[in-house]
Formats: sequence, C-alpha cells, structure tokens
Amino acid sequence: MSNTPMNQVTIYHNPRCGTSRNALAMIRACGIEPLIIEYLQTPPGRDELKSLLSQMGLSVRDVLRQKGTPYDELDLGNPKWTDEQLLDFIGQHPILINRPIVVTPKGARLCRPSEQVLDLLPPLQQSTFTKEDGEVVTAAPIGRQR
Repeated sequence: MSNTPMNQVTIYHNPRCGTSRNALAMIRACGIEPLIIEYLQTPPGRDELKSLLSQMGLSVRDVLRQKGTPYDELDLGNPKWTDEQLLDFIGQHPILINRPIVVTPKGARLCRPSEQVLDLLPPLQQSTFTKEDGEVVTAAPIGRQR
C-alpha cells in the first residue's frame, strides 16, 4: 500500500494543551498518523518558523501566545519589537508559539479552535467527533457542510 500525499501531516504539538490534543485526535480520526513535533522539546528553527508563518499567511505577532508564557513579563505587546526581535524571543522561549500548528498538503494553519484542522484533512471516518470537553464536532467542517 503506497502512501498518499495526505498521509504527510505534521502537527506542532504540546501534549499538555487540550486544543492541541483535540486537533491530534481529529487527525487520527481521519485515519492519519501525523509526524508529531513536540515543539517545546524540539522547537522549530528560525527559518522553519518563518516558512510556517509564510505558509499560514500570518505575522509573528499572530502566533504569539500570552497565557502561561513570559509574554507580559517581556512586554511583547509593545509595538517597539520587530519581527526579528520577536523571533529571537520565541527562540529563547518556545512556549510563546501558539499551538497547534498543522501542516498538510492542503496548507498550514494555526488550529485554534481545534476543529480548524478539519479543513486541512480528508473527511472524518466517523460522522462526529467528541472533543475532550464534550463538545461534538460534525464530520463536515464549516465551509464543507452538505
């Protein structure tokens, strides 16, 4: 059995994050076992992060996480910081990267909320998916409803 291109899925994952765990579970519910990069242990390099931002059409500020990070202590909301300086901070504190980021042949996306991942995947193998908090997500994501 040959791998189809859709089997090439990567998730930048934090196993302690419910949104990230839900996105991973949805990927698996589509019959795909992704490459899992636990970005706190193996952070993306500067060039890789720039590439991801370009693929997602986002700025560095768009992927900065405030909650549970040194964002406020470092005054990262201050507009004085350039993108290059913000990338330096991310390099020193990978927890500043919001998650999960998912890359598939259909594109790359910061999947918050987690069901945003469904637009990057083939249909779920079951008709619904139940997130950790009990919220039910239908197999047809927004934009692909029948």
